[in-house]
Amino acid sequence: MSSSNTSGGTAAVASPAPIPAPGGLSHRQIMTILSGLMIGMFLAALDQTIVSTAIRTIADDLHGLSQQAWTTTAYLITSTIATPLYGKLSDMHGRKPYFLAAISIFVTGSIACTFATSMIELAAFRAFQGLGAGGLMSLALAIIGDIVPPRERAKYQGYILAVFATSSVLGPLVGGFLAGQSTILGIAGWRWVFLVNVPIGMVALFVVAKVLNVPHTRRNHRIDWWGAVTIALGVVPLLLVAEQGQSWGWLSGRSLACYLVGVGGVVAWILVERRMGDAALIPMRLFSNKVFSLTSLLSVLVGMGMFGGMLMIPQYLQIVKGASPTKSGLLMLPLMLGMMAASIATGQLTARTGRYKIFPVFGTALLTVAMLLFHFEVQWNSPLLETMGFMLLFGIGLGLTMQTLTLSVQNAVPAKDMGVATASSTFFRQLGATAGTAIFLSVLFSTVGDKINHAFTAAARTPQFQQALNNPAVAGKPGNQPVVQLIQHPGSGGGSSVLSDSSFIQKLDDVFAAPFKQGFADSMHLVFLLGAGVTALAFVLVLFIKEVPLRSVSGIQAQAQAAAAAMEKAAAKEADAS
Repeated sequence: MSSSNTSGGTAAVASPAPIPAPGGLSHRQIMTILSGLMIGMFLAALDQTIVSTAIRTIADDLHGLSQQAWTTTAYLITSTIATPLYGKLSDMHGRKPYFLAAISIFVTGSIACTFATSMIELAAFRAFQGLGAGGLMSLALAIIGDIVPPRERAKYQGYILAVFATSSVLGPLVGGFLAGQSTILGIAGWRWVFLVNVPIGMVALFVVAKVLNVPHTRRNHRIDWWGAVTIALGVVPLLLVAEQGQSWGWLSGRSLACYLVGVGGVVAWILVERRMGDAALIPMRLFSNKVFSLTSLLSVLVGMGMFGGMLMIPQYLQIVKGASPTKSGLLMLPLMLGMMAASIATGQLTARTGRYKIFPVFGTALLTVAMLLFHFEVQWNSPLLETMGFMLLFGIGLGLTMQTLTLSVQNAVPAKDMGVATASSTFFRQLGATAGTAIFLSVLFSTVGDKINHAFTAAARTPQFQQALNNPAVAGKPGNQPVVQLIQHPGSGGGSSVLSDSSFIQKLDDVFAAPFKQGFADSMHLVFLLGAGVTALAFVLVLFIKEVPLRSVSGIQAQAQAAAAAMEKAAAKEADAS
């Protein structure tokens, strides 16, 4: 076979003696290993929440609000492409060296991000950072699959969820606080958003190096570099046209070139993977497993819907409602708490009943309902309490869905494929997230200018607006000049200035700020409607996924049993031969 983890169990990190091959790990041994994994997972989870809260401030400071999609998609593209490589290589050579490499690359990329002087530079540094991020979450989940049986995973679910809950609470608060400071120790506040990863990463490197002692039987196999090249050749052009299609034109020469290169790359990737067999980056035989193939497609859709909501909600809170980055972080708590509570309940019920399919069914349904509520009910002047209620519903939907997809994939494949299957699940979810980010932000910023113009046209007819416009004391304020210019030059692409720096909206008088806020809210409605369509499709798809009974042994135990069975079979053959 192409790859395998150790058949001998894992090392007891509390003592130097290795664990006997057929046995599982004690609670103390699992917790010791889990401590290292949780720091690595915390590093990845914290970065996502910190950056998403601070990105508007960063984009305003670097004068590239409409270019913020590049910083997100560049990070997601590289992490998406790197994810299956980490899974395959760790199956071949062991998890620890690649987990350490992922942390090191991530920290180096974080340091580089602090030197960015433009959104394009920041996107390049985030791309490098993403090469490390691709291994942080997928390898941690694979190691958990190695050491903890699916039915027992709920016992440790609380510790894992504590990482996400802590990062979900701290990330927006820390990101908002740092982005809200002009300077800290002579460095722009938002640059500390990336610097904060450095001490956490150093601690993670030390702890993981010390406690993650999982013996591995080295197996020499070919590394599927051509698979990595062709998958990048297929994914990157298609994501690029998703990002730029609105501005290029979906049938322009550049878009058509991206379609051709992307489709050619995907076809080449499939041919390479078939030729590589078990040594492939993602072995094609895994797709003969209906649970794996359907869950992979479902992960793409859920990733798209998840990022559609997670990107738009902070934008709405900061641009439309005028919340500071710190306050918007606090206002996101209902979403995070809903996700955490639903995840805990899902884990506990799965452990007790062994049933799990019902959770993503309800989860995708709730995601669709929440998206539709954001589309129809949330206006630029809607009460925040109502919006926070919809956030709670969205978070519950995510909590019911996300962890169950990974559990389903890990349970459906042989133990020797644990790493590549877990990485593949993460890969497809990130692929969806990357495509969703590119498409949704492209839709937002390609329509917001016209929406703002329409809002101004309607507002200009009102007595309140005309009174403010004709009042020199109001119209003459420096902060109101963008509106005056817009009225004086209505055909100049109204709202274009807001696409590079939205901070001036909060300096406007309410009567002038309202059309900008309404324009953004109207553009977000279209994004939420697209997101609802994606999650509705996910709901239909999850109905067709077969529920496979959960295994009661861990990945390492399953491999140990397989190795013991192979030895018995070989011994029996020798006995027959003699």
